[in-house]
Amino acid sequence: MTDSVPPRGAVIDADELDARWADAWRPEQVAERLAGVGAPWCVAAGWALDLFRGEQSRPHGDLEIAVPAAAFAEVRDRFPEYVCDAVGSGRVWAAAGAEVLAATHQTWMRDPVSGQFLFDVFREPHEGATWICRRDESLRLPYDAIIERTADGIPYLVPELVLLFKAKATRPKDQADFDGALPLLSRARRDVLAGWLARVHPGHPWGERLAGR
Repeated sequence: MTDSVPPRGAVIDADELDARWADAWRPEQVAERLAGVGAPWCVAAGWALDLFRGEQSRPHGDLEIAVPAAAFAEVRDRFPEYVCDAVGSGRVWAAAGAEVLAATHQTWMRDPVSGQFLFDVFREPHEGATWICRRDESLRLPYDAIIERTADGIPYLVPELVLLFKAKATRPKDQADFDGALPLLSRARRDVLAGWLARVHPGHPWGERLAGR
């Protein structure tokens, strides 16, 4: 991803956006279509926390998955009937070409017939099998250390990383997600998340909660 996005791109009204995400897929729908894909993809964000906890805790307005940027084409090829719209800086580029994709990291998969958005793909920076954090490029981890699976095999991002990303601009739902996940986190997971927060978001109020103070 480059430092700036290309010009143009559409701004979608918030109400329209909500309506166009009304038919967002669930994790099992994406997992079925991506069965056998070699790339280390995973469910991210709020749905990942619910997969970790083993049940859905709240409504989800969308579904996000993460894939290594270089493997995006392999994932995209599993959905030939849908269109890839790039997203960045509050704008959407319909049927984005290579230039826009290179300048952004989010992709909304759209049904060209209904216009509905189905799921969001984060094209993540990486070096081979090593994931690189977009917020702090010094934070690098092997993919097999950041992806766990449900009992039926759906891959999801570990809760420590989900919460790290939610910490940047904490919305009410992010705070609720943290409050709900905290009792389920082992001491080791809490310590790891606390260390990452101190590194990426120094002084974040979740740090004291993780330390038990």
